[in-house]
Amino acid sequence: MPTIKKPRSGSLQFWPRKKAKRIYARVRSWSKSKQAKPLAFLGYKVGMTHLIGLVENKYSHLKGEELFVPATIVECPPLKIFSTRFYKSEKGALQIKKEIFFKTEKNLSRKIKIPKENSKELEKINPKEYETITITIYTQPWKAGYGKKKPELVEVALGGTNQEKLDFIKQNFDKEIEIRSVFEEGQVVDVHVITKGKGFQGPVKRLGIGLKSHKSEKGRRAPGSLGPWKRQQHILWRVAHAGQTGFHQRTEYHKQILEISDEIEKRGKNFHKYGNIKSTYILLHGSLPGPKKRAIIMTTSIREKQNKHELSIK
Repeated sequence: MPTIKKPRSGSLQFWPRKKAKRIYARVRSWSKSKQAKPLAFLGYKVGMTHLIGLVENKYSHLKGEELFVPATIVECPPLKIFSTRFYKSEKGALQIKKEIFFKTEKNLSRKIKIPKENSKELEKINPKEYETITITIYTQPWKAGYGKKKPELVEVALGGTNQEKLDFIKQNFDKEIEIRSVFEEGQVVDVHVITKGKGFQGPVKRLGIGLKSHKSEKGRRAPGSLGPWKRQQHILWRVAHAGQTGFHQRTEYHKQILEISDEIEKRGKNFHKYGNIKSTYILLHGSLPGPKKRAIIMTTSIREKQNKHELSIK
């Protein structure tokens, strides 16, 4: 019988497989944009559906054909600005030199202690003195359909020059930010999510190693070898062991926005394990990590767009 060959079980791309510190993701790098607007938006995963899409990519061999398209519904209630941060570069790193706070909703006190408002200081700011300007935004989940009150608070980068960023903040610090002012239909975005948690699991479920023979000693669901027999003071990190499974931060690239809509009746009501959609929702092509009700951070695509089907909903 020939020797059986297969790739190793368990990807080494994500290591260590530790539990995420919080229930929504952290974005570490941002794309560049000439438009003065937020480069991210937050929503809540509702569930999946399917629809019929028309391929519009003129280079695709499926050009003009109808496709069965899986899609994920994400409810996107409007966001509000909590504060703006001004950074200067010192000793090779960006540091916050000033932060201005704005008037907020009472429910934000469930998340943090609300500081005193000082929005009048915006008029004294000279944008040329700072390296970059960002905003911190918070969600309004009480406007979504599943009854949550405690919001998420996330720092988001802005596009444009420093002067354009400051002008955007002055115009919108007391207004709600809608999904349509950040993204548009047909745009490709990156999705940052915390995956579904599965707790402490063994190496078979966690890393996909095979079961040993029923005649093997010391367990069927354990790794066959921990390394060399002599001088075994240390076990390599590559050896499959039990540990935390799920609840990891993951990023999926190039998710196309198929639709942005307020027509709630169009997609139905009372979604399983979620409830009713009450605000604007979007449809993203394909599936997303994480369970229902999980907060999803969508950012402008940081990589160049790859060749994929450009779809439009029929």
